[in-house]
Amino acid sequence: MKAFGTFETTDISNSNSIVPIEIPVQQPTGHDLLVQVKAVSVNPVDTKVRNAQNGRTNGARIVGYDASGIVVAVGEKVTLFKPGDEVYYAGDVTRKGTNTDQHLVDERIVAHKPETLDFLTAAGIPLTSITAYEALFARLPFSAEHHEKNIGKRLLIINGAGGVGSIAIQLAKWAGLHVIATASRPETIRWVKDLGADEVINHRQSFKDEFEKLPFDTVDAILCLNDTKGHWQNMYDVIKPQGHICSIVEIGDGINLDLIKPKSITFSWEFMFTRPMFETEDMIEQHNLLTKVAKLLDNGVLKQTVTKKLTPLNAENLREAHQLVESGKMIGKIVVGEN
Repeated sequence: MKAFGTFETTDISNSNSIVPIEIPVQQPTGHDLLVQVKAVSVNPVDTKVRNAQNGRTNGARIVGYDASGIVVAVGEKVTLFKPGDEVYYAGDVTRKGTNTDQHLVDERIVAHKPETLDFLTAAGIPLTSITAYEALFARLPFSAEHHEKNIGKRLLIINGAGGVGSIAIQLAKWAGLHVIATASRPETIRWVKDLGADEVINHRQSFKDEFEKLPFDTVDAILCLNDTKGHWQNMYDVIKPQGHICSIVEIGDGINLDLIKPKSITFSWEFMFTRPMFETEDMIEQHNLLTKVAKLLDNGVLKQTVTKKLTPLNAENLREAHQLVESGKMIGKIVVGEN
């Protein structure tokens, strides 16, 4: 069976950074599905794992944490799917990635593909929508769907034009929140406004100064999707007392947590792989979440966020996708595969 991976940590411009390899065909057991992969997307986590010093599989590191495809076989404990079902999912960072012809994945983190999306477009949805949904409605104090609890609440999303931000803006508006997104280029400003952001500020400037242009000077919560450490003071300056900050971006060598103590700020992490990594009791919530997102897409409540498609799924196109993601200039999502 063909897969795409790397035997060495090297710059993505090197042709050896991602190469075709042969791996054994596997059979599903337990809750696993065997999925014929039709398309994948490339996320920042793909580039981080590709450059990591562990996670090798059969001598190669195989990444990929978004996929859409067709179920070809199921394990003996599977109850949610059958062969022939069209599915989409974000996978498990502790297992072999999706950049393969066929892929094993636990049914509890999989959902039926949105009916209105082709395989390529659907592959761009799972990881970002799980991250955004869990951050907004599990880590931050907001209710899913439009709810009285959310009325009048303001949310700042740092890096609104990225993959997660593009879905988070839409989910936050669906929930009835007032959304301020950050963007710095004309094209990213247009993008976040088109997705529903009520206001836009420049993340390259002082947030306190940027908020002087707005009719309010604080927000109830912040979703940080870029440079947690670099924006730490900025976030403190505009968060309400007793507010909430959630981040998906590693801090590195640390930040001053004492800074947020006077305002009694709650800080939390969102890592969408937590449930599959630890097989938590509520692991099936990712199946439920993706099922809800599929309906929102099919009903036109959410817009798909793919801005670039590369075909077919091969090493050359994966290298190009990784290079684009590593550039930090991507708007929305990039996908590789076939319709």
